[in-house]
Amino acid sequence: MKELFVFDTTLRDGAQAPGISFSINDKLKIVSLLDDLGVDFIEAGNPSGAPKDAELFARLQKRSFRAKICAFTACCKVGHNPDSDASVTAALEAGTEYVSVVGKASVFIVRNILKTTSAENLRIISETIKFFISQKRKVIFDAEHFFDGYKYDPEYSLKAVETAFFAGAEAVTLCDTNGGSLPAEIGAAAKDVCSRHPGKIIGIHCHNDLGLATSGSLAALEAGARQLQCTLLGLGERCGNANISTLLPILKYKLGYSARCTEDLSELTAVSRRVADIANVAFDERQPFVGSCAFTHKAGMHIDALQKLPESSELFDPSIFGNIRHISIGELSGRSALLLKVRELEPSITRDSPEINILLEKIKHFEKRGYFYENADASLKLLIYDTLGRRRNFFELLNFKLVLSEPGQGLPAVAMIKIAVDGAEETTAAEGNGPVNAMDNALRKALARFYPELDKMKLIDYKVRVLNSDAATEATVRVLIESGDGEKTWTTVGVSTDIMEASWKALMDSVEYMLIAEQ
Repeated sequence: MKELFVFDTTLRDGAQAPGISFSINDKLKIVSLLDDLGVDFIEAGNPSGAPKDAELFARLQKRSFRAKICAFTACCKVGHNPDSDASVTAALEAGTEYVSVVGKASVFIVRNILKTTSAENLRIISETIKFFISQKRKVIFDAEHFFDGYKYDPEYSLKAVETAFFAGAEAVTLCDTNGGSLPAEIGAAAKDVCSRHPGKIIGIHCHNDLGLATSGSLAALEAGARQLQCTLLGLGERCGNANISTLLPILKYKLGYSARCTEDLSELTAVSRRVADIANVAFDERQPFVGSCAFTHKAGMHIDALQKLPESSELFDPSIFGNIRHISIGELSGRSALLLKVRELEPSITRDSPEINILLEKIKHFEKRGYFYENADASLKLLIYDTLGRRRNFFELLNFKLVLSEPGQGLPAVAMIKIAVDGAEETTAAEGNGPVNAMDNALRKALARFYPELDKMKLIDYKVRVLNSDAATEATVRVLIESGDGEKTWTTVGVSTDIMEASWKALMDSVEYMLIAEQ
């Protein structure tokens, strides 16, 4: 096994992604998640960049972690010494054992951005690193714009790396700062650096502007680099950084690398989803290994093969990464796909069981009306329960009324509802930010005394699709509602020519599905 050190920069470089703003508590949660995941280094932020980062480091000093916490800073300013540079001293005051220092490794950038000489740039690299070492800190040097610099003037870029090591840096990270280098270019340059510094730790930091952050990172590691810089979800400036959840499985199972965080990858999916929640971004279900699409099967031929030989359609057992297999039911699915779905709920069902034919006919019937179960697994399971005779009537709707204000008034929608549960009636009303939210609030409020577990449920997403737009206002609409309870999510579907009726059907399914799941 080849040794690998994983350096996560979600809280520094990842926080620079468009639309991302982590609070101090957010960052503390992510530090804990990363530490549990087993990364070697956590770059927690730039203490001089924002007051909340300085406060974060103060709070981190009071806690212990297996991972090494890093503070980030740039080299001291041109013409200055590090002991008088505010950014440098802020990183020192962060109190971390390790400091990551970024400096220019391209003479083109030195001349045109720093507006200084090549010699002065090497001086501030050397002096900044030496200063931190004199203060009992360990330094990881980020060679910014290294690959562009290597193409422009390789000797200067190599000299920047040499200067950092000579000054005492424990590792030097080669940065593809603008994400414009091809994997072959990264591999060749990294191989050159590694051959010049045998035994030293060389790292790789890739951006995804060409969609090649994963490939570039792998090229550098195969060339001899031993430290991987990456972020959760691939968060980062512009198109993002190399994604930790994509790289770790490849490195372990395809290339034979060993790191603390590759020992057990069973929390990879949960950590990725949790960080998406904390960052308040939509989780990309098409991510390899951790997305729901990664182990979703739709074509009947593939599903049939999956039952006979799983590795024919799946590279790995999804449970290795804390993920699960999904069988998608749609127009391309056959009896094999449906059988797998039914067996999740009733293992005794066989291919020749009459319930399978009944269910197939029901699905065809509803799909003709506009239903689509591929993205509404919860509604499909309710249909299966119904076919098996195991669908329970949790409540009866006695009366329902929806009151909408005149557009432009800014007043909330109001839903009034009367339901019965085992003969006991409940009447209530609730406001909402729009009619669907009002219906959701009213229904759960009415059911609260009968089913208190519904308090955990919340509506996460709501989508509407017009199925026959040529019918204008008489068109049929399909509504998808995604709900969750803080641990899992599920999606239900409703179809009608009335958007409120379609929404109500999807909402009823969502509530019923949670009640079944809680039993």
